[in-house]
Amino acid sequence: MKQMPSFSTVMLALGLVFLYLPMAVLVVYSFNASSLVTVWAGFSTKWYGELLRDEQILAAVWTSLEIAFFAASMAVCLGTVAALVMTRYGRFRGKTALASMVTAPLVMPEVITGLSLLLLFVQMAALTGWPADRGMMTIWIAHTTFCSAYVAVVVAARLREVDRSIEEAAMDLGSPPARTFFAITLPIISPALAAGWLLAFTLSLDDLVIASFVSGPGANTLPMVVFSSVRLGVSPKINALATLIILVVSLATFAAWYLMRRGEKKRRAAVRAQAGD
Repeated sequence: MKQMPSFSTVMLALGLVFLYLPMAVLVVYSFNASSLVTVWAGFSTKWYGELLRDEQILAAVWTSLEIAFFAASMAVCLGTVAALVMTRYGRFRGKTALASMVTAPLVMPEVITGLSLLLLFVQMAALTGWPADRGMMTIWIAHTTFCSAYVAVVVAARLREVDRSIEEAAMDLGSPPARTFFAITLPIISPALAAGWLLAFTLSLDDLVIASFVSGPGANTLPMVVFSSVRLGVSPKINALATLIILVVSLATFAAWYLMRRGEKKRRAAVRAQAGD
C-alpha cells in the first residue's frame, strides 16, 4: 500500500502553492498577446518590447535604484553608529529614550512617518528656503530615516554576540579604539552590515507611501509609477516588469546560495584537512 504523505509535507506543499502560484500566474500572463490581462489571446513577447520602450517606467526604475542605493548606504552608517551607542556604551541619561526613538520607525505607521516628514520639509522650506522643491533628495532623506532603524536592530543584535575579549586584547596590545573597530569589530559584524544594507535597499525600493508624501513632480519612483498605472487598469507591461523583477531576485538569491554553499564546502574541507594533520 502506498504511503500517504505526512502532514508536514502537505502543509509545506500548500504553503508553497499559496506563496508562488500568484507569481506563476503573473509570469504566464506577461506573455499574453492580448491587451486585456484577464483574457488569454496567445503567446507573445511584445509587452517586453513595449516595456523597454516605455521611458517613464525606465526612468522610474533608475530613480528607484539610485535612491535605494544611497539610502541603504547612509542607513548602514547611521544604523551602525546607533547600534554601537545602544550596545557598547554604559548606562547614561536618556539611553532608554534614545533606543526608543531609534526603533520607533519600526512600529510607526508609514502614513504618520510620511506626513510628519512632509510637514518637516514644508516648514524647513518656509524658514530656510531649503528644500526649494521636493524630489530625489527629500525621498533619499525620508528613506534613510526609516531604513536606519532596521539596520540598527540588525547590527545591534550582532554586536551583542561579539566576544569583546578579542577587542580588549587588541587594545591591551596598543591598538587605538578606532583601529580596533575597523580591523577587528567591523570584519566580525560585516555579515550583519551586508544583511542590513540589503534589507534597507529592499525597503527603499519597495516603498510607496512615504515616497508619495515627500516626492515632487520631478521624481517618481517605480512603485509610484506602477501604482498610478494600476489605478487606470492593469497593463500587461506591468506584468512584464514584475516578471523581470522576479527573475532578477531569483538569480540573485541563487547566486548567494551558491556562493554560501561553496564557502561552506571549502570550510569543511579545511577542517577535515586540519583534522587529518
